[in-house]
Amino acid sequence: MANTGSRYRGSITDYADFDSNRDAEALYTAMKGFGSDKEAILELITSRSSRQRQEICQSYKSLYGKDLIDDLKYELTGKFERLIVGLMRPLAYFDAKEIKDAISGIGTDEKCLIEILASRSNQQIHQLVEAYKDAYERNLEEDIVADTSGHFKKMLVVLLQGTREEDDVVSEDLVAQDVKDLYEAGELKWGTDEAQFIYILGNRSKQHLRLVFDEYLKTTGIPIEASIRGELSGDFEKLMLAVVKCIRSTAEYFAERLFKAMKGLGTRDNTLIRIMVSRSELDMLDIREVFRTKYEKSLYSMIKNDTSGEYKKALLKLCGGDDDAAGQFFPEAAKVAYQMWELSAVARVELKGTVRPAPNFDPEADAKALRKAMKGLGTDEDTIIDIITHRSNDQRQQIRQTFKSHFGRDLMADLKSEISGSLAKLILGLMMPPAHYDAKQLKKAMEGAGTDEQALIEILATRNNQEIRAINEAYQEDYHKSLEDDLTSDTSGHLKRILVSLATGNRDEGPENSEQAREDAQEIADTTGGGDKPSLETRFLSILCSRSYQHLRRVFQEFIKMTNHDVEHTIKKEMSGDVRDALVAIVQSVKNKPLFFADKLYKSMKGAGTDEKTLTRIMVSRSETDLLNIRREFIDKYDKSLHHVIESDNSGDYLKALLALCGGED
Repeated sequence: MANTGSRYRGSITDYADFDSNRDAEALYTAMKGFGSDKEAILELITSRSSRQRQEICQSYKSLYGKDLIDDLKYELTGKFERLIVGLMRPLAYFDAKEIKDAISGIGTDEKCLIEILASRSNQQIHQLVEAYKDAYERNLEEDIVADTSGHFKKMLVVLLQGTREEDDVVSEDLVAQDVKDLYEAGELKWGTDEAQFIYILGNRSKQHLRLVFDEYLKTTGIPIEASIRGELSGDFEKLMLAVVKCIRSTAEYFAERLFKAMKGLGTRDNTLIRIMVSRSELDMLDIREVFRTKYEKSLYSMIKNDTSGEYKKALLKLCGGDDDAAGQFFPEAAKVAYQMWELSAVARVELKGTVRPAPNFDPEADAKALRKAMKGLGTDEDTIIDIITHRSNDQRQQIRQTFKSHFGRDLMADLKSEISGSLAKLILGLMMPPAHYDAKQLKKAMEGAGTDEQALIEILATRNNQEIRAINEAYQEDYHKSLEDDLTSDTSGHLKRILVSLATGNRDEGPENSEQAREDAQEIADTTGGGDKPSLETRFLSILCSRSYQHLRRVFQEFIKMTNHDVEHTIKKEMSGDVRDALVAIVQSVKNKPLFFADKLYKSMKGAGTDEKTLTRIMVSRSETDLLNIRREFIDKYDKSLHHVIESDNSGDYLKALLALCGGED
């Protein structure tokens, strides 16, 4: 995703009919008299390039004997002033001012230091060091050393040298050596050898490091990011992760920073201003396109909804266009989406749960300990939680049997009478065989008034054929009726057809068929964009519910080639309600199932109140399947660990049990 060749990827270009004296006069007029014409100021400054703005500053001084930046500061206020004044400085001086602000006064703005020093090229770093010296008559390295400490300080000093290797010729031997050194410095060592991480990540070329990261994952089975999170901490860890992200894709790094600056309550305006100013003549188009693909909305629309007034107008001019607008041709984003599918197709991700069979398992001892925990007055919840969350489902079934043989009692009934509320739902869920648990969740979703369509979709869209067949048998056995009949009487329209189709458990399991994949993609493409809705939904249904995952990945890649759109984006645009949610769930499962569940978990705990049903259902049903993978996706996407979010959102014994299932802090 780097700049290919010499194609210009900024959003601001030189103004064609440029005359610095005329512009200086226009700005002088806009600021003359009572109140200033902010609209005229922002229109002019956001449509000139940085080089042209420097010429305007010169002309202004020649014509009026005054400093344009001082006058702008006097006339404007707040965020708008900060943005406009930022645009009037050359990039190196802008960076220098940001860093000066970050380290002067009480406390240091480490995030600003990390963002600038991790993302700038050698040349930009050298210019920044010079600009800092020129503007403040101080040495940047000395100031940073005085203001930071430890390994964080050492890595910042390395980055400040601006000596990253720049050749594209990569030695395979050196790649292998670096992988070995990093692995031995972190995962294999008691304690961490931070110096190795600093040396390799601070000096090797981008091309070289990308290969190191790929090779590291192949050799160790661990993404380099996961090793950094496990081995390093604090600001040093954040800096190293930022360096890795910028090596992989600077555009993606900034897209993510922009998204995080605007999501949730309040906007981090300093971050927003810094990125929009500093990238407007470098790679804003790449950032926009990655943003559109990654967050399924345009950067333009997010800025528009999140800011106001002249400040908003100026930011939108720097953004330079709305990628949600009809007919926006979108090659870069399509490329990113295509790469995601390619990765999904080739990644042989090893799925791992967090709950594994207990070694030295003794069902008799466990049965006795559980009986003791429930006998007499009061209940020993800690023992119940400890035993049940640290045994595999097979082992729990053995404990149930032993409990009955020993005490002539039903363990489930005893647990039900001793514990209650959320904890009971979680513990009793863990005691059920998986297919019976899923069957029960489906039954509950259809019982009483109103149907919980989201639960039906989540279960049926993510289980494989074998799991679906087992669920059908369990449902028949437990409720003496067929799952299909209940789905048929409880849902309607296209959603009913999708769920019934998924509930047959008849998805193809074979490899992809390239010819068929092109035909399938063509069939979906033909019906999108103004076709009649029923046939559109029917075609999506017949392909998404019946083809194998491997085949669908190829279909979705072909679809991008034909339409320049990602299939998920198309479904969201063309459909609505539960049908849209069901089809999106299938697509997300095919793309990255652990990420699908990470999103569901995040949504179950974000905002006011916790959706305990969803939280319990996912933690129980994924604990032996892929909860470890879900945890990795969760921290990658949300910058917080699942453990941390669960901890801040729940309490008491329910929290203890959830954390035991979560199985660790990332």
